[in-house]
Amino acid sequence: MSEPEDDDQGRRQAWRQGPQPAPEDSWLSLSDDELLFRIESLDVPHDEDQALLEIINSSRHFFIRQEAAKKVRDVRLLRSHSGDRHIGQILVRGMTRTEDSDYLRRILAESRHLEVRKAAEAQLRLLAAAAKKD
Repeated sequence: MSEPEDDDQGRRQAWRQGPQPAPEDSWLSLSDDELLFRIESLDVPHDEDQALLEIINSSRHFFIRQEAAKKVRDVRLLRSHSGDRHIGQILVRGMTRTEDSDYLRRILAESRHLEVRKAAEAQLRLLAAAAKKD
């Protein structure tokens, strides 16, 4: 049974339960439970950002995609997903450098998702507080 979720263009998209047709070495060939276990088992640091991006770009359930996004080490890789309300929140929470503030302001102005705008506002407040300390 599928539940709809928002895609980046605001249309509803059905999610697909795994495993999905994929090469044997692809994480998408795993069941949902196995995939979540693999994601949660990642050591820090890890070298699996590309495998995680494959999950994020898939039609797997938003929760699995969101958990994968939380584990991406290079948050800049999530920038193409700023319009996704589930991934966008993870993206903005990972932006901690002063030079990220312009991008956060743009997301705040352009995002149609309240959750993403609120996360961007909170991150901008954190950056402003850190700048005052310096």
